[in-house]
Amino acid sequence: MKTLLGCIADDLTGATDLANNLVRAGMRVVQMIGVPDEKATVDADAIVVAIKSRTIPAAEAVAQSIEACRWLRKRGAEQIYFKVCSTFDSSPRGNIGPVIEALMEELGCDFSVVTPAFPEARRTVFNGHLFVDGVPLSETGMRNHPLTPMKDANLVSVLAAQLDPAKGRRVGLIDFRTVAQSSEAIRREMDRLRGEGVSIAIGDAINNEDLMRLGAAVKGAALVTAASGLAIGLPANWGIGPAGSSCGLPQAAGRKAIVAGSCSTATNAQVRHFVESGGQAFQLRPVDLDADSEMQVAKTLDWAERCWTKRPDIPLLVYSTAEPTSVRAAQERLGVDRAGALIEQALSAIARGLVERGAGQLILAGGETAGACIHALNIRQMQIGPQIDPGVPWCYASSPVSRAGNLHVALKSGNFGSENFFTRAFTLIA
Repeated sequence: MKTLLGCIADDLTGATDLANNLVRAGMRVVQMIGVPDEKATVDADAIVVAIKSRTIPAAEAVAQSIEACRWLRKRGAEQIYFKVCSTFDSSPRGNIGPVIEALMEELGCDFSVVTPAFPEARRTVFNGHLFVDGVPLSETGMRNHPLTPMKDANLVSVLAAQLDPAKGRRVGLIDFRTVAQSSEAIRREMDRLRGEGVSIAIGDAINNEDLMRLGAAVKGAALVTAASGLAIGLPANWGIGPAGSSCGLPQAAGRKAIVAGSCSTATNAQVRHFVESGGQAFQLRPVDLDADSEMQVAKTLDWAERCWTKRPDIPLLVYSTAEPTSVRAAQERLGVDRAGALIEQALSAIARGLVERGAGQLILAGGETAGACIHALNIRQMQIGPQIDPGVPWCYASSPVSRAGNLHVALKSGNFGSENFFTRAFTLIA
């Protein structure tokens, strides 16, 4: 089977978010964790390669993205989709801009459309500005993100600042008036912008209809850059439509666990809801991990085993999620890198320990957390299943750590999911 769409996602939760929308739109999708070796074979309409490139040095992000692009093109991918977060979070120097420029050069393309809009998750782009639930990005909790604080909602200026001045690429805008008309109007505007020397254009989108028109407009384009929202408008370009058979998974079994490392506003609310609803939870703090990380991991796993011995059916939550003031205090005491590394290492060891103790249904909250945990579980490929909330599906994966050899896993971006996500998710695969 020929691969039609090749996707490069800059983190793991974003990859499953994209795969989820492609499956809902009818594509058969396989997600790979990291760039596979040359011998890997995949039978799918779309392949999503998840790499951890959002917060690493720009040169490394570029190198990994180009490697993924070449692997996908060898599998026949007709279009490359660079998947970024719907909050467009990045540093002033990248990595979104440098990766886009490198992919354009690799693919020989002189114009590309960019939109992080995902209206189902309340992310919209209007006049080039990104809004989250109607609030400018720079006025949301993303302004306090510990790694990629977003203090400007104007995507035209944010992206322009990340491009290499020596290459002379300009960023333009396809505004909401044009997008609301038709895909033909969008293509005419793309041609006009290209004629004016614009190489990259931010596309407005305030609803799914806008995304469908944008999706049709980029048919045949070598490269698109977007959050997962644009994915709903692409399968139709190959004559593919929604099909229920594309998201079936085997029946779930095993104990239930949640590992949360994100400190986003949404995940903080989900942790509070779980705890206030009577859920069993264990909190990890960076300062305690700094004192004796191994002891804290062992203490957490002993707690989990005691809970499951009494009630093997209950979901357990292990979290380092905290409010911004607590995060800043830990970073000031330990340093940003040290605090983050302690949490990542501990949560990944705990996730592995929970699966070794029989967890077969696992929720991982936060991109960095998910990446570290999936690596610890030695998962290389996932089958995408039904949606829990916009942007978050259940997946099915093989892991040598699992007692049964397989497990169901949900990778939740920190900003995604309803307040009751942690409790409701397990009811959808029971």
